[in-house]
Amino acid sequence: MRAWLSAVAVMAMAGAGWAEGTEAMTRKGYERPAYVVEAAEGAREVRAYGARVVAEVAVRGDRKAAVNTGFGLLAGYIFGGNDGGGKIAMTVPVEQADQGEGVWTVRFTMPAAAVAAGLPTPRDSRVVLREMPAARMVVEGFSGMPDSADMAARAEALQDWAEAQGLRVEGGPIYAFYDAPWTPAEARLNEVAFMLR
Repeated sequence: MRAWLSAVAVMAMAGAGWAEGTEAMTRKGYERPAYVVEAAEGAREVRAYGARVVAEVAVRGDRKAAVNTGFGLLAGYIFGGNDGGGKIAMTVPVEQADQGEGVWTVRFTMPAAAVAAGLPTPRDSRVVLREMPAARMVVEGFSGMPDSADMAARAEALQDWAEAQGLRVEGGPIYAFYDAPWTPAEARLNEVAFMLR
């Protein structure tokens, strides 16, 4: 059984980008969600993202353990743990959102071609396919291999900055990781982000 997806999301995800002015939507050959930068100051940006489809899991535990467990479950889905038995291309980033009370949502954005073809149903019921609507986000990118305390401090600083700019933060923080674990710290791209109203 193929997962349902609205025509709006398919159209929004089709092709390499969703709007004129869209940033290059790959990193090291991996597809990433399409966005347009509305404003920037240093490493901080206000971005407008198009609609997308994600595979996600909710995991209880500390941040690092949760992202590792979540990655394993999602990798199982895209590497054949689905009703079609086929593989789905890996994308970046791996996203992690704090839901509070020790629960983290870990997600992969599904590649546009796979969405257009019809996503297979996950075999593991913990993996959920979800359509995410277009959204505005405030994002800060940085390198290194940050620990949980550093990520939390960056999130707090970004939220303070956003509110000082008159932006209304709605949801987050969301952490994004773009590179394999063996990537040198200085070559890594990480992001911290918040949804905006």
